[in-house]
Amino acid sequence: MDTQSPVFREEQERLQDTFREIDRQRSGIGPVYRGQDFTEQLLEEKREESRRRLDLLGQEPYFGRLDFKEDGKAGTLPLYIGKRGMDRQDTGEPYVIDWRAPVASLFYSFTGGEAPVSYDAPDGTIQGEIHRKRNLSIRDRKLGRIVDSYERGGDNIGLNDEFLLYKLGDKKDNKLRDIVSTIQAEQDRIIRAPRHKALVIQGAAGSGKTTVALHRLAFLLYQYQQQIRAERMIIFAPNTMFLDYISGVLPELGVGDVKQTTFADWALDRLSGSVKLAGDASGDEPWFSLEGARPRIDDETPGRYKGSLAFKALLDEKLKRLETHFLEPLPFEPWEGRILSAAQIREWFEVEYRHYALAPRLERLQARINRWLEMRLGEIGDPKIRKEKAKTGKQRLRAYANKLPKADALSFYQRLFSSEDAAGIPKHIVQSTKAYLKKSEVRQEDLPALVWIHYVFNGAENLAFDHVVVDEAQDVSPLQIALLNAFMNEPSFTILGDLAQGIHAYRGVQRWEELSDVFAEEYRSYHALQQSYRSTLEIIEFANRILPHTGTGLPPAVPVFRSGDPVEVAGLDAETERLPRIERFIRDNRERGMQTIAIVCRTDEDCARLAEQLREAGLEANLISENQTQYRGGLTVVPAYLSKGLEFDAVLVADADDRRYAAAPQDAKLLYVACTRALHRLTLMYQGRPTPLIAEA
Repeated sequence: MDTQSPVFREEQERLQDTFREIDRQRSGIGPVYRGQDFTEQLLEEKREESRRRLDLLGQEPYFGRLDFKEDGKAGTLPLYIGKRGMDRQDTGEPYVIDWRAPVASLFYSFTGGEAPVSYDAPDGTIQGEIHRKRNLSIRDRKLGRIVDSYERGGDNIGLNDEFLLYKLGDKKDNKLRDIVSTIQAEQDRIIRAPRHKALVIQGAAGSGKTTVALHRLAFLLYQYQQQIRAERMIIFAPNTMFLDYISGVLPELGVGDVKQTTFADWALDRLSGSVKLAGDASGDEPWFSLEGARPRIDDETPGRYKGSLAFKALLDEKLKRLETHFLEPLPFEPWEGRILSAAQIREWFEVEYRHYALAPRLERLQARINRWLEMRLGEIGDPKIRKEKAKTGKQRLRAYANKLPKADALSFYQRLFSSEDAAGIPKHIVQSTKAYLKKSEVRQEDLPALVWIHYVFNGAENLAFDHVVVDEAQDVSPLQIALLNAFMNEPSFTILGDLAQGIHAYRGVQRWEELSDVFAEEYRSYHALQQSYRSTLEIIEFANRILPHTGTGLPPAVPVFRSGDPVEVAGLDAETERLPRIERFIRDNRERGMQTIAIVCRTDEDCARLAEQLREAGLEANLISENQTQYRGGLTVVPAYLSKGLEFDAVLVADADDRRYAAAPQDAKLLYVACTRALHRLTLMYQGRPTPLIAEA
């Protein structure tokens, strides 16, 4: 926009006034208090929170303007919308509206037209008219792009997507960014959905699933600030590298203290180090390394069976039977002639403490027996005799306690897979599981069941969730979701994923109904995000041709009309052409300003070999491997199965041949994941015969 235009001058003046207001409020807070007065320390926490909010406002005060005329009021009010709200210091009137405020919902839900609009406010429904919707880009305290996506009475042709396309054209760095300024109406409906629901979201690659879930957390904390707390929210992500990749979004939205972890880490923490994962328990099947045939996947695949609600029902049945016959008490005799009857011990355990889980019941029983012993010792008048009896009694109590049964999850699980207790479990699963349980090792597929058993034995252990986000949920199990739900008073979930990217289908779900069946109908809702914002039109259309081979039956992703280069499929005549072709791809994309470039290989071994070749050629690449904790950006070499969740300016699928990507659903999902990582440019390269998955493409 012309910097001399009336619109630019108007917005420039408003921006400078905003900065002056921020500076006034910032200077009015005063210096940091460093004394020891407790009241002042509490006040300083509030002041520091205000400083942080104003500092963030000072970077980008707002991104949108909505001119709204409320029914019954004279004049149109320009509302400026930002990531944080701010009132004028002198009048107390709203000067910047927080994007989560009720009236700000109009900025996202309004898509044009002159019909009346409304929003739900604390005082009731407010109706009115939209006269203008304006997007503003502010960077480094300078006003940049101004786009009026709607003006009442104007033609408004093609304006609605202009700012979105401008933002989507940005180059990537090594962190996921917030999307506050470009939230779309379908995303906003999910973000602002009521908290007392389990939302299951099927989202196409690039539909913004993860960012929607993170923005939903920020909205819930704003909307229900008296009922929920950030420290009682938790995000489950597929791996620690992905957690690092998304780590900047919540702080940018002003949200802290939300726990972010992987399910495996959380589960092992719950089990307090009582189990160890088998050495090959990364959760990946051999086919990721092309060792042998593709896996057979059905309801009796060990991971799917152990994660099913049917297996949970079997566990519950056996746990109930265990509880019924858990304690066959013996009388306790601390010394000759003094006996605590088995009937009394049974009464304490089965009647007085019946409302406790097994482990705390045992603890209370032992404490009760100890109190009984102390009382009996108190009845002995002779100090010498009392001392002798105390020594004998304490020794016998320790021996008695050692004979009591243990409420131990691993021991119960090992017994469950012993031949006499394994009724109802498929034999091949019993045999494969016994083999590593004998060494007191478990696999990731065993963790949900083990933590469920631990929960039944120990209760919630003062752990409760206000809201749970489960990302890449196509790779989790119904038992996992049921387990997490046990730590909540009522369901409050954001469960998101893409069945087409279910590359861990041997332990995940094949239909979303498998997860939603955990919840009663009134507590669940399903949402589909088909619009893909990540990639160009050409890349989305190419990936859509792979989609039918995944066997999911999902509809194709709908691209935003952002055109770019055609997808290139390059065949090589000889192996000697491979490295020079990769080097040329890297050089060409760097010259075109691509900041993040990924070379995607099929296996870890392929990646390690290529990264070494690039180093020898003078090109330093970040090699991504299992258990890596950080994505560094720049040039990356990554196996297809670890690229999920990441995105890059340019992607080269280095070995798109028929051996590495066969005509099988799991291979199709892997290739679909690899192709949909690209924002702007995508190339596939092969030697010999290309994968049949791209024959149509």
